Amino acid sequence: MPILTPRILLAIAILLAALPARSAVPVVYGKSAILFDANTGEVLYKKNETMRTPIASTQKLLTSLIIAKSGNLQGSLTVPAEAPLQEPTKLGLKVGDRYSRLNILTSLLVKSANDNAAALAVDNAGSIPAFAAKMNAEARRLGAKNSNFVNPNGLPNPAQYSTARDLACIARAVYRNPTLRDIIDRRTYVFTYANGKTTLLTNTNRVLRSYSFCNGMKTGYTEIAGHCLVASGAYGGRDMIAVVLKSDKAHVWDDAAKLLEYGLGIDRQQFVLKGGDS
Repeated sequence: MPILTPRILLAIAILLAALPARSAVPVVYGKSAILFDANTGEVLYKKNETMRTPIASTQKLLTSLIIAKSGNLQGSLTVPAEAPLQEPTKLGLKVGDRYSRLNILTSLLVKSANDNAAALAVDNAGSIPAFAAKMNAEARRLGAKNSNFVNPNGLPNPAQYSTARDLACIARAVYRNPTLRDIIDRRTYVFTYANGKTTLLTNTNRVLRSYSFCNGMKTGYTEIAGHCLVASGAYGGRDMIAVVLKSDKAHVWDDAAKLLEYGLGIDRQQFVLKGGDS
């Protein structure tokens, strides 16, 4: 065993001081959660991560991944009859109007519009059930084997569920997609309707709007699913993704922010954006 001389001890102390500090393991209010390294897949925190639960609009990450991988995003789609039937959050797309797929995809992830999800799904697969079959096939391919999807937007259905661990598999694939990586990092987006009218959309992700280290991903809420959030962050060459399910409005943002703070080894108060939400 080598002798630890004062010089060696000093060198060790310097090396340890250079390592990023990591706060205590966070306490998460949400009933299910997971934190992992987006590059290596290493899990740093987990809580009931295999518990089956509805995941609300966070499953739009899977919808978006399928659309992005299908390509031709600059091409156009025609709004189908199914789109205006989607409640409650929607942009008011009119049947027969035409949009670029990229326009619809971007507004889907920024504002979580349910009519946009239906329009993309029908355009891609011909019907919502056919698109759901694609969702399940893609989920299995990514390793999300404890999930079942029946629609592209996360609206309640007894047959629809996932887990924090499965959603982590999906989120990691989204994070690696350059097109989606750009979209999920947008705090605002100007949506242009078919008639030329525009509206400014604000991202529903309050962690993204509040902290500069956050660079995505997707919110979700229904009464049965509770408040759900997938949040990603990057700092010092590290990339982390936190998944929080079945939280509530008072805790979900803090749940995700402190998980990212823990994973990135930072003090989030040093990264507060001016004018952002607290």
